[in-house]
Amino acid sequence: MTMGKIIFYEDRNFQGRSHECNSDCADLHSYFNRCNSLRVESGCFMVYERPNYMGNQYFVRRGEYPDNQRMIGINDCIRSCRMIPMHRGSYKMKIYEKENFGGQSMELMDDCDSIQDRYRMSDCQSAQVMDGHWLMFEQPHFRGRMMYMRPGEYRSFKDMGMGAKGMRFMSMRRITDIC
Repeated sequence: MTMGKIIFYEDRNFQGRSHECNSDCADLHSYFNRCNSLRVESGCFMVYERPNYMGNQYFVRRGEYPDNQRMIGINDCIRSCRMIPMHRGSYKMKIYEKENFGGQSMELMDDCDSIQDRYRMSDCQSAQVMDGHWLMFEQPHFRGRMMYMRPGEYRSFKDMGMGAKGMRFMSMRRITDIC
C-alpha cells in the first residue's frame, strides 16, 4: 500500500518553517502558525480550515501548490488534514433528499454532475457510502465547496461542521485518482 506524503510550508513558494505529514492529523496548529503553500509528494489529501476535520475542506493531489490562496482558494489557516486511501474496486453510495435517510433516495455508482438534472432531486441532506471514496460538491458540475465522504453513514450534513447551516450538495464525484 502506497503511503501519502504532504509537506506544509508557512510561507508562499515553499519557504519558512515546514511540517511533513504521512497520515491524518486532527490538529496541525502546533507544527506551524500559518500555511501559505504545500507540496503533495504522494497520495491524495483533504485539507481543512479548522481542527478535527471541520470547516471548509479542499482536495489536493500529487503536485505543488506554491500559493494556497491562488491555487486552491484557501487562506493561510489549514488546521487539519486527512489522507485519502487508494481504493480499488466498485463505488456505491445512496443519497437522500432529507436528513436521517428520509425522502426520495437514489443509488449512485458513478459520478453525477447534477442530482437535479439526473434524478429530479432538489436537495441532498444525508447519505450512505457503501464502497469507495467520494467528493460531494455544493453546486452542479463539481463546483463550489466540497466535502470528503468515506464509507459510512452521514445522517445530517448540517451537523458535520461545514460552516453554513443550509449547505446543499448538488453533484458527486468518485475519487479515482491514482495518487
